[in-house]
Amino acid sequence: MSVDKYEKIVDLALRRGFFWPSYEIYGGVSGLYDLGPLGALMKEYIRNLWIEYFVLKHQDMVVMIETPMITPEIVFKASGHLESFTDPIVTCSKCGRVYRADHLVEDVLKVKAEGLSLDELKELIESKNVRCPACGGELSDLRAFNLLFQTNIGPYKQNVAYLRPEAAQGMFTSFKRTYTCMRASLPLGIAQTGRVARNEISPRQGMIRLREFTIMEVEFFFDPEEPGEPNYSRFKGKLKILTAECRRKDCREPIVVDPEEAVKERIVLNPWLAYWMLVAQAFVKELGVNEDEVVFEEKLPEERAHYSKQTFDQLVKISRWGWVEVSGHAYRTDYDLSRHMTYSGQDLTVFKEFPEPKEVTVKKVVVDKAIIGKLFKEKASEVINAVIYADVLKIEEALKNKSNEVVVGGYSIPSEAIKIVEVRERVSGRKFIPHVVEPSFGAERLVLVALDKAYVEEADRTYLKLPPKIAPYKLAVFPLVTREPLVSLARKIYRDCVEAKLTVIYDESGSIGRRYARADEIGVPFAVTVDYQSVEDSTVTIRLRDTKEQFRIKADEVVGWVRKQLERL
Repeated sequence: MSVDKYEKIVDLALRRGFFWPSYEIYGGVSGLYDLGPLGALMKEYIRNLWIEYFVLKHQDMVVMIETPMITPEIVFKASGHLESFTDPIVTCSKCGRVYRADHLVEDVLKVKAEGLSLDELKELIESKNVRCPACGGELSDLRAFNLLFQTNIGPYKQNVAYLRPEAAQGMFTSFKRTYTCMRASLPLGIAQTGRVARNEISPRQGMIRLREFTIMEVEFFFDPEEPGEPNYSRFKGKLKILTAECRRKDCREPIVVDPEEAVKERIVLNPWLAYWMLVAQAFVKELGVNEDEVVFEEKLPEERAHYSKQTFDQLVKISRWGWVEVSGHAYRTDYDLSRHMTYSGQDLTVFKEFPEPKEVTVKKVVVDKAIIGKLFKEKASEVINAVIYADVLKIEEALKNKSNEVVVGGYSIPSEAIKIVEVRERVSGRKFIPHVVEPSFGAERLVLVALDKAYVEEADRTYLKLPPKIAPYKLAVFPLVTREPLVSLARKIYRDCVEAKLTVIYDESGSIGRRYARADEIGVPFAVTVDYQSVEDSTVTIRLRDTKEQFRIKADEVVGWVRKQLERL
């Protein structure tokens, strides 16, 4: 039986130190992987490249912060994750195995099930008699399973917290502080990379779906009325988009469109969403992904996260798994900031000054503090703040529906305790809640994608054609034979490279051909060989991994030459 490309990549990764299952000596844990010496280096280079594209190339409007993994429960109540960050699970009544219900239905019935409600999944399971794949038992207890990892802060059980499933909420809760530090200017991108955890029900596809991984995200805040015009020309190219409308018709043919045109035709709802999709396309190209192997697939409404008005998954085609998501691009509107204002009682609005003051009619919420105080007692001030900072239009809509209660920030408030009034005010500017678009990447998944794209088999060798910027080692240094003065000169070149902060390997064991093969297999783009001519004229042989081309340069020029190649590529 022939071994497929993916299995060969996994074998190489295990042998040469890119990645392997975590806690392997105890049998491993599904959804957890270690990055070995080469994988850890490669991931760091990918992270640095992401920072280059999403932060350093946008220093005029993007900054980085760092926030904790451990997050108080109230944050995820506000964000909606406690109620909405769920997947459906079903249990076998005979053997007790638990399955992710939509995945099980897809595997057994070969139909699309992502985004179906619990009732719809139950109907499919019962009508099609879907049973446990392991024992044939009847499936029962279909329910929503929350993917947050729960913990406690300190020794008190009531101090419930969760490990963050995304870096976003730390950036939302720190928005006002960051905005003030950065001279109160919009648009403003807040970027963060760090560890996140998702209690996946049944992780599969190896490094594609993990329970813990490194996320790389930008929350990009802008004025929804005056968002500004992105400079699309900074990143050349068109977007290949598979629209939701097309997917509804079982169409798999994407459209190819300029980002400006995509916004104009309302294919993409926001100019900044289109812009960061364009940046993402340029970024993955640097990882060795061809443009014809990238498509942006619009999520259907039932597939979107609870906070998103429009979402595109950036898909890349790889061996074994086909089209896989490498990044998500969501238009989160003002959902998160509005919710955090409601739950925290803090003002997260932005003030934009008018050229001249003017009189306007504004709607305001008036709260009957006596009723609130009587009903909510010590929580009265918290409830009043929640109402004051809530969306006036949403409260007005709830009151128009003649409901007896209005739910704000999780509190059910009697309608008679709230009133909407119109007042005339002379104002010098307007307050608004910024809208947000979010590009989000998983670093470990990109490691696998880059390895898949780089893996090459030829008649006489197997090698990784990794782009030099993300190759774990940039240079290999070899003495032709283990004799002096060749060894001393080779070791000096190695030390010079180390001092120059280049990642470099030194190898003097085995034939020179075997050493080239070992370096090629782990993707080292350049090799330097010190031979007898080196002693005579102080030159060394440079060998290029991809073409096996060789030429000579001065030994003292090696560091500068390698640096120049890395800057150029």
